[in-house]
Amino acid sequence: MNRSYQIPPQLYFVASAIFHYLGPSFAVLLFARVSVDGVAWMRIISAALIFAVWRKPWNTFRQVALKVRYLIIALGITFAFMNYSFYYAIHKLPLGTVAAIEFIGPVLLALIGTKTLRNLFALALTTTGVWFLTDARIEGELEGFFWAFVNSICFIVYIILAHRLASIDTKTKSVDRLGASMIFAAIMITPLGIDGALPALSDAIAIVAGIGVGISSSVIPYVLDQLAMSKLSRATYALFVALLPATAVIIGVIVLKQIPSWVEVVAVASIILGVLIVQDKRQEST
Repeated sequence: MNRSYQIPPQLYFVASAIFHYLGPSFAVLLFARVSVDGVAWMRIISAALIFAVWRKPWNTFRQVALKVRYLIIALGITFAFMNYSFYYAIHKLPLGTVAAIEFIGPVLLALIGTKTLRNLFALALTTTGVWFLTDARIEGELEGFFWAFVNSICFIVYIILAHRLASIDTKTKSVDRLGASMIFAAIMITPLGIDGALPALSDAIAIVAGIGVGISSSVIPYVLDQLAMSKLSRATYALFVALLPATAVIIGVIVLKQIPSWVEVVAVASIILGVLIVQDKRQEST
């Protein structure tokens, strides 16, 4: 295939990051009407329904081998607990603190997969940038830290499982396998969040906001992640996670006219430079 027609995986990830930060804007509407566990339920259920209508993923689940079915189910369980713990964490802690703790997992994965001094330097740049950009503070309720670290562990598992799902060689499409995982996530989250969500099912605004959260936080980003993961090594993808907070700052400048401080500007530049200089042999060979 001609290289000039290939979409760089960085663009998939940046697009994913943009939608990743649209989700919280819908979640703000939900938190005023729905409990934390109810928000997690609405996000996953709406995403599962969209995948069900769009991809009919149960057909894929029947076609794949048993080991792939286990992978799909495991990713679904991870989705449920990752989203559940994330909303509880940001309910108790500042978002910057949660983001910094969440980044610990990808840093470890990137460090394990780092094989050159160039990539080690890239990791140091992005880690430093994220630390200053998220403005992490060791303050807040102990329960919040518990959920933040649970979310970080789930994020590690998500990267490992989702990358394997994107890379597995079968006759089915990765987006269909992803959709099947979301169906299992819906099954898992239901006993945890259905009670909190029931009062909102008669609230039209809450329903629309819930669908918005599902699309912008659990459909579009995860599909784009699959496209990026299919072209990147796991370590490089983990390093790219640093683009999430950097993208949030850039969106704030463009959309909200929020002028960043010089520390934020330097932090964003450090993250972008780190991502640009990272070397991925898997990407070079495609």
